[in-house]
Amino acid sequence: MSIWEQIAFRGSREIYYYDTKNDFAENDFAARLYQLICREQKNRKKDGVVLLCIGTDRSTGDSLGPLIGYKLKSRELKNLEVLGTLEKPVHAMNLETYQTILKFRYSNHVIVAIDASVGNMEHIGYVTLGQGSLKPGLGVSKELRAVGDIFITGIVGSCKGYDPLMLQSTRLSIVMRMADCISKSIGIVENFWETASLL
Repeated sequence: MSIWEQIAFRGSREIYYYDTKNDFAENDFAARLYQLICREQKNRKKDGVVLLCIGTDRSTGDSLGPLIGYKLKSRELKNLEVLGTLEKPVHAMNLETYQTILKFRYSNHVIVAIDASVGNMEHIGYVTLGQGSLKPGLGVSKELRAVGDIFITGIVGSCKGYDPLMLQSTRLSIVMRMADCISKSIGIVENFWETASLL
């Protein structure tokens, strides 16, 4: 397999790793994401999907979510709602407000939380996908409430010997590559729904 994909088990959760540096498997990623969304919709009896793109445009390493939101907004998706863009980012200061919005306005939606993360040095540039919530801010030692039914993260830096300036000095090329890979895959997921509606 030219793309390295690993299943890691943390507790009872399956986490899938995809390498964006070498022939990112966008169709595989999209198929897995679509499968997870459909499973959540069936189990929770929910119809819609919201992509909650978390991060800030004021820090290169933490800009993954807003960049993805920006790219997806320009696609004018029909089956997916997008919250969090470069113009209107969802970040630590307003996340609680957005969680209230999700609770009351999008209670019938599966929430896919997307955020930058830190991990092992050898995993920088990898994207993770899994079922369950994520806790934004852990990489920068902030305690924020967990959010999401499904998570997507892009590993932008190493958690070893945490340096507060690490997110500021992350290479934009790494973040942009991951944003391109994730947004293209989500576009494919949108196509799956379009195809399903014609059957």
